[in-house]
Amino acid sequence: MIFAYLNFNDPDWYLWVPIYLSATACCGLAVVNMVYPTIYLLLMVFYLIYAALLFFQQDGVRDWISKYNRPSLVQSMQAEKPYIEKTREFFGLLIITAALMVNYLSI
Repeated sequence: MIFAYLNFNDPDWYLWVPIYLSATACCGLAVVNMVYPTIYLLLMVFYLIYAALLFFQQDGVRDWISKYNRPSLVQSMQAEKPYIEKTREFFGLLIITAALMVNYLSI
């Protein structure tokens, strides 16, 4: 939920706040044994498709690996290089997907 709040200052907050809130809601509901497998699967598919788009976009993860030779993404919180934002978002989506997968598999 904190990540959702921190994304209100981003230009694309309208995308990331719901992404983080939906993952938060699913994990929170799982704590009280309210699990909705279909919603988990839909969210995971959406996150993985969006991650794939970020991987292949110009200045995305693929370019970070091949064109820029994988420099550090955490030297500064400011996204000073064109690949930093997309690469961070890519890994964030993978982390969220992994959290939902753990909940889904524990059903």
